Amino acid sequence: MADARTTADTDDQPARQFGWSDMFVHPDEDPRSTESYDDERSMLIGYLRDYRLTLEMKCSGLGPEELARRSVPPSTMSLLGLVRHLAEVERNWFRRVMAGQDAPRIYATEEDSDGDFNGAAADPEVVAEAWHTWRSEVKFAEQLVAESPDLGVRGRMRDGGTISLREVLLHMVEEYARHCGHADLLRERIDGRVGQ
Repeated sequence: MADARTTADTDDQPARQFGWSDMFVHPDEDPRSTESYDDERSMLIGYLRDYRLTLEMKCSGLGPEELARRSVPPSTMSLLGLVRHLAEVERNWFRRVMAGQDAPRIYATEEDSDGDFNGAAADPEVVAEAWHTWRSEVKFAEQLVAESPDLGVRGRMRDGGTISLREVLLHMVEEYARHCGHADLLRERIDGRVGQ
């Protein structure tokens, strides 16, 4: 990739010059993995770890107002909402489904099934709680995966069916990939920073 390129603008705005200063991190300093994986387990764990890091990178350096900034009406999506949503997703798949815990939802309620996004307020305490909760759920998930003897371990779904850890990990990669794409657009709209 060249150090600078011109991007076309569809809103009749002047073309913007791209440079490494617009990126979250220079490729030489990227904390995400560049290794190749020898087996399925390390590949799924590695890809999921890198997407979790990507979410953190997309939110880095922003204050509560920016993290809670909504995309475009009528969407309630924000970076803070994504952190809260992914904490719920981690909790559901790893605590409830795979570990069989009776772990109530954190943000969503009967009255507000989108509480993860709707409650993403520009309040330092809300932000701190969201990151604490997300990190706690990620830590639990990582420990559960590390202690699982193989990817064939099965968890129980709400409908009584079962699902393998393998499929849960693959689904989590998919979930983070989709939402990191949302985070790309949200962050670029906030301060113009782009990157993978």
